[in-house]
Amino acid sequence: MITELGHFALILALVTALLQSTLPLIGAQVGDRRLMALAGPAAAVQFALIALSFGALTWAFVTSDFSLSLVVAHSHTEKPLLYKVAGVWGNHEGSLLLWVLALSLFGGCAHWFGQNLPLRLKARVLAVQGAIGVAFLSFMLFTSNPFLRLVTPPMNGNDMNPILQDPGLAFHPPFLYLGYVGLSMSFAFAVAALLEGRVDAAWGRWVRPWTLAAWMFLTIGIIMGSLWAYYELGWGGFWFWDPVENASFMPWLIATALLHSAIVVEKREALKSWTILLAIFAFGFSLIGTFIVRSGVITSVHSFASDPTRGMAVLAILGIFMGGALTLYAAKAGDLEAKGVFSMVSRESGLVVNNLLLTVAAFVVFVGTIWPLVAEVLLGRALSVGAPFFDAAFSPFVVVLALVLPIGAVLPWKRAELSRAMRPFLPALVLAVAAGLLAWAVGSGRSTLGPLGVALAAWLISGALVDLWGRSGRGAFAARLSRLTRLPRADWGRVTSHAGLGLTIFGVVALTSWSVEDIRVVKQGESFTLGRYEITFEGIREEAGSNFTAQVADIAVKRDGQLIDRLHPAKRVYPFAQMTTTEAAIRPGVLGDLYVVVGDEQDGGGYAIRSYLKPFALWLWIGGVMMGLGGLLSLTDRRYRLAAGAARAKPQGVPTE
Repeated sequence: MITELGHFALILALVTALLQSTLPLIGAQVGDRRLMALAGPAAAVQFALIALSFGALTWAFVTSDFSLSLVVAHSHTEKPLLYKVAGVWGNHEGSLLLWVLALSLFGGCAHWFGQNLPLRLKARVLAVQGAIGVAFLSFMLFTSNPFLRLVTPPMNGNDMNPILQDPGLAFHPPFLYLGYVGLSMSFAFAVAALLEGRVDAAWGRWVRPWTLAAWMFLTIGIIMGSLWAYYELGWGGFWFWDPVENASFMPWLIATALLHSAIVVEKREALKSWTILLAIFAFGFSLIGTFIVRSGVITSVHSFASDPTRGMAVLAILGIFMGGALTLYAAKAGDLEAKGVFSMVSRESGLVVNNLLLTVAAFVVFVGTIWPLVAEVLLGRALSVGAPFFDAAFSPFVVVLALVLPIGAVLPWKRAELSRAMRPFLPALVLAVAAGLLAWAVGSGRSTLGPLGVALAAWLISGALVDLWGRSGRGAFAARLSRLTRLPRADWGRVTSHAGLGLTIFGVVALTSWSVEDIRVVKQGESFTLGRYEITFEGIREEAGSNFTAQVADIAVKRDGQLIDRLHPAKRVYPFAQMTTTEAAIRPGVLGDLYVVVGDEQDGGGYAIRSYLKPFALWLWIGGVMMGLGGLLSLTDRRYRLAAGAARAKPQGVPTE
């Protein structure tokens, strides 16, 4: 009964989305306030219905209702409760339901927190959201229904993919989807602005919180996925330039550019057409990511589905929304007159450089991701584009971006003197050069990338601190500290994110430049040395889990002859899923991680043991969290909340209908 209720709620949600996407749009066109006013309640009802459907599917997984085909394929009675819940979105159909739940949540939030938005603009924004809902609800109900029943339910299920049975992967997809889908709000605001033929400072202020929220969720989602790859897959890496990894990274790059471009619209009413275009492409790349994950046209360990029919449906949705939005842009872009003028040296120019670097970098990642498919279709050749291409093609943009970011953040609007702006940064520049030279000396010149990355990281972090201190004004030290505590949260958020980027760059270059790897066959009782550690293999024991069996290795770790830790890497066998996973054992530390993986038993006796020293790995994750925290701090600044921005815009003549 509950599952039927969930299925029926999805059908009603589709009907509601149809009404939301049409009636308010008609009302906005003809000026009917009653039709426009329907948009908000319709968005709230759609969210309630989809939440009910999602709750019903979750209940089916928790109670192991094997009358549902989806539960049979992705659950098992012996699976821990957390992974039963995660199994709801650990598959194609359930993840689509999570997708539309996030979409309806953003639409509901626009209704609940956008009370001061102009009625006509709000109606058009929610109508566009409703149209996206119609597309994906139809796609789900007609091709990927999560509530399909079985005539003869089995006694048990097939279990969830074992590599997804991890706490990090339980929370990674919801954050990632909130980021993907959140960009639909930026898209909706862009389309609504094109329909009205008007983009002004108030619009820039309205679109920023939604973009910032999506960017924050996407940042946390990417970091969680990278951390999961590091400790779960057992290969010691954190990023593989996998197509699905790139699918989340591309919209993140475009969203970052959009965030900075919207600042120019808000402050100077310039870059209007460019900002609208970025908003369209940010969501477009999210849809491209959805296509990559679900079409099977590009091989990836992360793919949810490999059904070309479903892939073509997503491609059709992408074509309709992107084609329609770009056609509207071509027709209306001429109406978006830029008012602000600025010189070659100004904050506007700095943000333009920022935008160009980020968008071209996203294009490079896109070409590298999609080229194997193009080569196969057009040239009939099977090609692969791996990490060497991406590292060589993407890294220069990161270097230039890191160099210009601290200066660009403090340049005055409209016109600036570069020499004057550079003066406060001289200590930061000296510190960055010194840090790079120190890294070169310590590394004995083995790597150029490492010292360069250390110098860039020091430049970004110290530059962020200079930026922060410069906003405290002049006067006594105590007075400046007091003023720092009263700075807007958006300033703290920007500085935190920029410093977090510096820490992330430091963690990346440290891991890629100075990691140490050791692979050998070790028999029970034998020891070997790795860096400052003495590692002793004490043996293998069998262990039973809730839905798996495991071979667990006991590893003793000594330093200077003293036992400091015991590690337990393992190989797990999931009998129902008939899969084996590798569980790495990690001894984390501020200066680096000791990372150990146990392999198969060898013919001559002993086991293959892979061990790594991963310097400063923790700093990468701290940097990513800091970037997300910076987004959260900025989002809580009342100046950039949607309602506050709209309320202040009213006296300036923004229409209320």
